[in-house]
Amino acid sequence: MSNGNKRDYYDVLGVQKGASKEEIKKAYRKLALQYHPDRNPDNKDAEAKFKEASEAAEVLLSDEKRTRYDQFGHAGMDGFGGAGGGYGFSSDDIFSNLGSIFGDIFGDFDFMGEGGRRGGGRRGGGRGRERARAGHDLGLSMTIDFEDAAFGIEKEISVMRSVECNTCHGKGTRPGTSPSTCDQCKGYGEVRRQQGFFAIATTCPKCQGSGQLITDPCKDCHGQGKKRHKANLVVKVPAGIDNGQKLKLTGEGDSGQNGGPSGDLYVTINVSKHEFFERDGIDIYCTIPITFSEATLGTEIEVPALKGKISVKIPAGTQSGKKMRVKNKGITRLGGYGIGDQIITIQVETPTKLTNEQRELFEKLANLERKDKDKIRSNFNAHAGSGSGSNSNSNGGDSSNSSGGIFDKVKDLFT
Repeated sequence: MSNGNKRDYYDVLGVQKGASKEEIKKAYRKLALQYHPDRNPDNKDAEAKFKEASEAAEVLLSDEKRTRYDQFGHAGMDGFGGAGGGYGFSSDDIFSNLGSIFGDIFGDFDFMGEGGRRGGGRRGGGRGRERARAGHDLGLSMTIDFEDAAFGIEKEISVMRSVECNTCHGKGTRPGTSPSTCDQCKGYGEVRRQQGFFAIATTCPKCQGSGQLITDPCKDCHGQGKKRHKANLVVKVPAGIDNGQKLKLTGEGDSGQNGGPSGDLYVTINVSKHEFFERDGIDIYCTIPITFSEATLGTEIEVPALKGKISVKIPAGTQSGKKMRVKNKGITRLGGYGIGDQIITIQVETPTKLTNEQRELFEKLANLERKDKDKIRSNFNAHAGSGSGSNSNSNGGDSSNSSGGIFDKVKDLFT
């Protein structure tokens, strides 16, 4: 089914968008009981609804996938930016993941009372075979410079994680010994009870589902089968990453149990502030001060860029606060094509300390401005006295032209 034809996952389960995990589990449990293929043999419609509900539950019960789905909808399940693999689904994916979903929601559930075909008992009734378990995911944060976020970098990090004990090879027992069979579940790892139509299996509380008890534990790992280990890893930070985004390092979390896969490591990126630049998306911003004479006469200045410097022409008569855009001098777009721009804000500085020569020039400018203002006032008063509204407006236009001529006078003074 294409993304455009898929129903909203919240609608599929009949829950609100802000539903808690318990509400989602309850809604899924109801639908799974109703549409499970073992209760509806040869019913394609029921099987389709069961798959749809299972897919929705798998996404909404995962914090990472749910956040992605809430932000981008079904399109967000097709990929995960530059930080990891996609989240596409097929019918094989759904059934391969049902064991973990059912384990979280139902305990272990036998829909037919004799071991269901899909999503049934943890070991199908077999004795002494432990279920493979994936390792825990880990998370840490890493701080990088502003420029490193813009261009990408490789950095080494250290992480403490659980690895298989090399003394007992993950068994938890002292070398040369073996675990004993759990006397509560008789080695099955689960305790079953009948509830009407269904047989419900829950994890054995004594052996925690292993079916075995360690009576002579390994001295190195104290029966855990794992030890803490410091690992040094190289993280490839892609160009364009922003503050708060995460990178996924597949298989770099805690090791799994009984042949299960290792968990993943999620690295949250913290980008240091820059003393000169600020960032908004893929554009960068900076403020450049220029003198009054440079703003009046125009000039060409060198402006710092992410790489080196760029030359920028300041036109005559530039006002303070004017923004100038330099194309393709910003941040590379993460996971895509294109580069942002550098936006420069011009700040005209008013001099606070003047030399005698500078003061003399500004006094000449002030005299010129005063003469212009006296002439404007005289013309305005003359026309205002005659009651000519149109002429008054015309003189207002002259005022603008006279003020505009000040820049020409400044040029004459400074050149």
